[in-house]
Amino acid sequence: MPFSIDRVVPWGRSLAEYQAMFNLAETDLGGVILGCGDGPASFNAEMSAKGRAVVSVDPLYSASAAAIERRVEETFDEVMDEMRRHSDDFVWTHVPSVAELGRRRMAALRRFIGDYPGGKAEGRYVEASLPDLPFDGGAFDLALSSHLLFLYSEQLDMAFHIRALEEMLRVATEVRVFPLLQNGGTPSPYVAGVVEVFRSRGASATVEPVAYEFQRGGNQMLRLRWK
Repeated sequence: MPFSIDRVVPWGRSLAEYQAMFNLAETDLGGVILGCGDGPASFNAEMSAKGRAVVSVDPLYSASAAAIERRVEETFDEVMDEMRRHSDDFVWTHVPSVAELGRRRMAALRRFIGDYPGGKAEGRYVEASLPDLPFDGGAFDLALSSHLLFLYSEQLDMAFHIRALEEMLRVATEVRVFPLLQNGGTPSPYVAGVVEVFRSRGASATVEPVAYEFQRGGNQMLRLRWK
């Protein structure tokens, strides 16, 4: 099905959130990083401002900056209302309130929008999506995927997850995925199977705690790499 921005709810996150979600140390940030499904995150913009190398891929990048900004504005109030209705499903430690969550999301969006046109021209924002990536094998040191794999377990089946992770491992030395919950806050049924499949192929596949929890129970990531 062709991509339509009217069917998505863009949701951007910051460099600080990426560091917490993926246990990113300074040494991790020094390599060439691929972000899969980054959307309007400010991660790329903030990293690039520090002279770090990041490429973000998302089908959202077929749209203009104005269209992305407009879509965020169209969905913002609805998302905030939904957060208030289901506030008990979240841990308000890293983010103290729904109002602060909204402020941070819009700050990330503004940083992204300011960087997006130039970054797209430089090849830092690439219109693409899993499970097919337009990069040479081994082009990246680290590939990250936030709030896509496992979260949409009802929409994306086990075969999709395996293909997507195979592709990420093709282009990157290491892969990290967060969170391991599906929508609704229950554990994804695919995590154990994914770990088993990649271990059977000789990869290191581990589920690791992270110093971040917003979706209640969502404080683990999957780490994959070939031994």
